[in-house]
Amino acid sequence: MDNTHQIEEIFGHPKGLFVLFFTEMWERFSYYGMRAILVFYMTAATTQAGPMAGLGWESSDALTLYGWYTMMVYVMGIPGGWLADNVLGQRKAVMFGGLLLCVGHGVMALPGALSFYSALVLIILGVGLLKPNISTMVGGLYKPGDHRRDKGFTLFYIGINLGAFLSSLIVGFVGEKIGWHYGFGLAGIGMLFGQLVFIQGKRHLQGVGDLLPKPKDDPQQLKPGLSAVDKDRLKVLFLSFLIVIVFWGAFEQAGGLMNLYAKEKVNRLIFGWEMPASFFQSANPLFIMIFGTAVAGYWYQRGTRSKEASSLFKMAVGTIIMGLGFVFMVAASKQHQASGNASMYWLILAYLFHTIGELCASPVALSFITKLAPAKYASLMMGAYFAVTGIGNKLAGFLGAKAESLGEVTLFAGITAFCVLFGLLIIALLKPLKRLTHGAEDLEAPLGH
Repeated sequence: MDNTHQIEEIFGHPKGLFVLFFTEMWERFSYYGMRAILVFYMTAATTQAGPMAGLGWESSDALTLYGWYTMMVYVMGIPGGWLADNVLGQRKAVMFGGLLLCVGHGVMALPGALSFYSALVLIILGVGLLKPNISTMVGGLYKPGDHRRDKGFTLFYIGINLGAFLSSLIVGFVGEKIGWHYGFGLAGIGMLFGQLVFIQGKRHLQGVGDLLPKPKDDPQQLKPGLSAVDKDRLKVLFLSFLIVIVFWGAFEQAGGLMNLYAKEKVNRLIFGWEMPASFFQSANPLFIMIFGTAVAGYWYQRGTRSKEASSLFKMAVGTIIMGLGFVFMVAASKQHQASGNASMYWLILAYLFHTIGELCASPVALSFITKLAPAKYASLMMGAYFAVTGIGNKLAGFLGAKAESLGEVTLFAGITAFCVLFGLLIIALLKPLKRLTHGAEDLEAPLGH
């Protein structure tokens, strides 16, 4: 790809990066804003006054649908990536995905079951088109070997978390205090802003994300057999997919079970003011912005001292740290049982540990997968990564729905034990697994989730 036309820069980066930064910031504002109040809306009684009336679902039913929804959002990255590679190109895929999201969030602002289900379908399709392709466009802004690429992805990652942080506060407050559909509508307005940014900034993205013609003699079309090295690397890839499923299956209790827990069982009074439960959803992106550089710096320094700092090790350590965060949820549950209310600092500590775990595991996972995937299957593996992330989200919904029958202490303690033991198992198998990569791993580029 020829990037010589991209001569305009801001802070040493192509202007197109900031177009994509703000597009993704507003897309994540809409997605996480809607997610922050989704289970609250589903479980709110139909008899509540006016705009506060919900669907009246049981918590287990709401968490089950939440799991299906968050799974499909990521699974649709497979057809979304395929359409971009073979039909639309990445730029058009992001454009059409954004339009679907604007319509979907707009429909979500309307009352009624038909609007609700229609909106979920439109949002799933929209994220499926936009999410896997906008990150690829970030990479397309830089020539191969450009040292600014990693920093560009870091800025992009900040945009993701800035959008998530703001939406949890703004959309969460409007939804919980004024009306659910007002909150959903505000999320839609955010996505409209993102779409306008992308349209207005297209001139800074010329030549980035175009559909590239595949020559008839393209060796990727011939599907030559995999070498022994490729087969070994694929074995490690499939194991890394298992780590991804376990990690997100535990981590994504945040938007479901832990969200309901914050609303129903946590003392949220601060000097007489009751903090909206959705505000807790801002803790993770806030901690990412505070600690992201420090965690990345720690791993960098560890690597320079010739200590273990491989991607598999980071992912295992991240899973262990994230799992330990549920120890605080066990403490919160026991305090609730004893006194009728849990202190909010237990949730904050849980989110802190979850975030540190995420910073160890998530930013390196996608980079690791792209290093190991055979070139001719790179797009397929990218889509598979998003798909297994979706499976992890579905697992989170399934586990959250089991809280009523298992008991919260049992569930939270079980998640802790499984994550810690699973992470330790990966560390124990690290040497043979690293041999199977045949030296494919290189420095990771920090990517968003």
